[in-house]
This record gives sequence, structure tokens and C-alpha cells, in this order.
Amino acid sequence: MSFNEIVGHDRPKAVLTAALRHDRVAHAYLFHGEHGIGKRLTAVRFAQAINCETAQAVTAQDPCGHCRSCRQIEGLTHPDFFVIAPDQEQANPQIKIEEIRALEEQVIYRPLVGLRRVIIIDDADRMTLGAANALLKTLEEPPGDTILILVTSRPFALPATIRSRCQALRFAAPAQSQVEAILMTRRSLSASDARFLAAVTQNRLGEALDTDLQAVRATQRDFASLIARDSIRSISAVLTTAEALHREERSREALEWIARWVHDLILVRVGADRTNVINLDRVTELEQTASPIQVDLLLALMEDIEALQRAANRNLNLQLALESILLRLRDVTCAPAS
Repeated sequence: MSFNEIVGHDRPKAVLTAALRHDRVAHAYLFHGEHGIGKRLTAVRFAQAINCETAQAVTAQDPCGHCRSCRQIEGLTHPDFFVIAPDQEQANPQIKIEEIRALEEQVIYRPLVGLRRVIIIDDADRMTLGAANALLKTLEEPPGDTILILVTSRPFALPATIRSRCQALRFAAPAQSQVEAILMTRRSLSASDARFLAAVTQNRLGEALDTDLQAVRATQRDFASLIARDSIRSISAVLTTAEALHREERSREALEWIARWVHDLILVRVGADRTNVINLDRVTELEQTASPIQVDLLLALMEDIEALQRAANRNLNLQLALESILLRLRDVTCAPAS
């Protein structure tokens, strides 16, 4: 239960430990990076280091993990440690203004038992406009004994006025080899399964540790069958598949797996290292499919898929988008060799 257990993120950890060592902890931080790579875990460890009751935190800037304060923060029961996050049971999870106002009522008082009060706002980009404006008032006049840590995978969705008042620390996914080693150790996975999970989750360790391997393998087989050349030769079959997936609310998932398939086709076509191929168990099919295709066509298709994925959170007709991509995939992979 220390900074050392956090895989990767050497620069953010170095910045935070230096701030502790020199007693220059900022009043507000913005931890940003992809989902599931350790931002919140780092924030919790930082909160533990700030309020750790042993000399270890003073000398090594690392929480002991065993004192009362460290255990309470880990268990979310410390009276000076709060985590605010959107309610995932809601259709549109948000952090509302009432939650931020309740926070403001807390920060006007001194910490009860700790050296400093630490407040983590997870998925901070989910704050409503009213909540963000209310938080801005606290950031403009920060209490000296309160530290705010905003955690987000979409920093661009936060108002610039909030971002400018926080010390930003960018978190990047660890190296694939690191993720694979952790998965083999903690989940007792084979090297091939660890490689597959690391690739599917794009080295997001937290997500990889929680992902059901067998369920993902089954999903992989389902989509590989749906987008195989023989399955998409018929335009009517493509339209039927898109309609069925949309009805089952799997359009986004389908786009993700199509992107992975096209990614693999590109790697195989250019002769890249096969260890980076996600569908490695279907490499023969990938080779046969990719061989006659021009690389430029595959790259253009990948760009279009990524553009649609970025637009998926807006008012995008996902069924039409999926139909379009499946038809493009059909044109690219089923066209006769020139």
C-alpha cells in the first residue's frame, strides 16, 4: 500500500513525492489520462501519504499503509477524506451542485483529526455546469488545510477556469510488458491471455485486472464471426447485422471490435511485430484477408472508425454509423484483388 505498488506513472509520482518532501503540496490537482490506468489509486495513496501517522511518510514520502489513518482512508471512513463521484446507477451519471455545496460546508472547518483534508472528485468532467461554477468559488479562495484532487479521463470537458486553477498531472498507460507481468502475477494468467487482455484494454491496468477474460474471449469470437469476409459479402446481411446489434445496444461495442480487427489487418499487412496483434489466434485469416488490400484503404477506414467513435457521445445515429462502417469494411475486404 504505497506509491511503489502503482505500476508506471513515474513522473506524477515523482512530482507528488517531491511536493511532500518540500512541503509544497498544491491546493488543487488535476489528474488526467485514460480511464482505468491508476489515477484514482494514486490520489488515494497521495491522501494516505499526506495524513500518514508514521515517520515513514515524513522520511520517504510514502504511506505506511498500516496506521489508523491509512486504513481509514483505504476504507473510505476517514473523517477528513472524501470521495465525490457520479452515481453510476443513473441513466446519465452526474455530479450535482448539491454535492459540491455540501463539500463547501465541510472545507470552512479545520480538519478533525488529520493534518489536511483531502477531497477527491472522481470523473470530475461529469459535474453539471452549476456544480462546476460552485467548485470554482472554492478553487478561487482555497482553504489552506484542504487539498482537492480532480480525476478525469476527459480534461477538455472541464471549464478552462477550473483547469487553470489546478496543477495538472498527466497519467499515461504503462508499457504493455509491465501490464502483462502484473496480470500473470496477480491473476495467474498465461502469457498469451495476459497479452490479449493488455492489448484489448490498451494497457489500462485497472480495467485489465477487472475484466472477465472468458467473457471477452467469447465476445471476440462473436464479433470475429460477424465481421468475417463470408459474413459481410451480402449487403442485406450487413444491414441485418447492424440492425440487430443496434437493437441489442451493442453498436459502440461493435465499432470497438471492428477497430481492433482493422488494426490487426494493418499490422499484418505491413509486417509488424505479431505480438501487437489482438486477434492473434486468427492470424491466418487476417493474413489471407489483408494480403490483397492496399494499406492506404485500411488506414482510411481506421480513421473513419475513430472519427465515429469520437462522435458517438454526440447526437450520432449509431445504427447508420455501424451500417456505414460495415459496408466500408465489406468494400475493402471483399473486393477482388486488382
